Amino acid sequence: MHGENHRTRTLLRAVVTVAALIPSGILFDEGRTIAAEIKVISSPGVRGVLGELAPQFQRATGHKVVMDFAVIAVLRRRIEAGEMFDIVIPDPTLIDELVKQGKVAAETAASFGRTGLGLGVRKGMPKPDISSADKLKDALLSAKAVGHSKEGQSGVNFLEVLDRLGIAQGMRPKLKTYEGNGMAVAIEAGEVDMVVTGIGPLLEMRAADFVGGLPPGIQRYVKFSIGVSAAGQDPEAARAFVRFLASPAATPVFNARGLERD
Repeated sequence: MHGENHRTRTLLRAVVTVAALIPSGILFDEGRTIAAEIKVISSPGVRGVLGELAPQFQRATGHKVVMDFAVIAVLRRRIEAGEMFDIVIPDPTLIDELVKQGKVAAETAASFGRTGLGLGVRKGMPKPDISSADKLKDALLSAKAVGHSKEGQSGVNFLEVLDRLGIAQGMRPKLKTYEGNGMAVAIEAGEVDMVVTGIGPLLEMRAADFVGGLPPGIQRYVKFSIGVSAAGQDPEAARAFVRFLASPAATPVFNARGLERD
């Protein structure tokens, strides 16, 4: 209880500081706040963080944060097709490309954090020991069906882990791939009894019990970067939100939602 109260106080202090992060004189017209709509397109790996911090920012500023989540490969295709955004949170490689293309303002490009791979089981099932590579290997081989992301970087990383464990061939009949919210639906329906994905998204799955992150030496990380559009409708409001997300007061939310600051 004490820890929860401390976290609440920390978040309240963060909300109070939002106004200080917004340059004066740019959001007012005849003494009235001009509310902006900030469109964020992002990897689902940071959904938990944004889902908790965006409402804090909205209440403090009156701005509206509209969020849309898709794996990085899909974000790339959507941006290439001309989709507009105010803030994008993909991997560092895509941010660098968007800066070179002039689609993201170079001075706003920054590291956002990283999430490791986590393993979860259907709620109520016994939690396997995955404290070492050998024990993780045994746990995976004992599963009936294991879900992972079809196109997301977490799925790519998981397949690399299977190769390193030497069980890629043996696991092939057990693997099921999913897009969007499909993995969460699958474990709730009993289609899979185990999932491996980013720790952040895994913590959001109500039908899954979080077992833990993969052991050291085997763990793989998905890294995220953030940038503001070079052609956004209200760049100052977007930059204010980015500064809020980067503030030290937001760090406890990152930690609680499975995202590590770099």
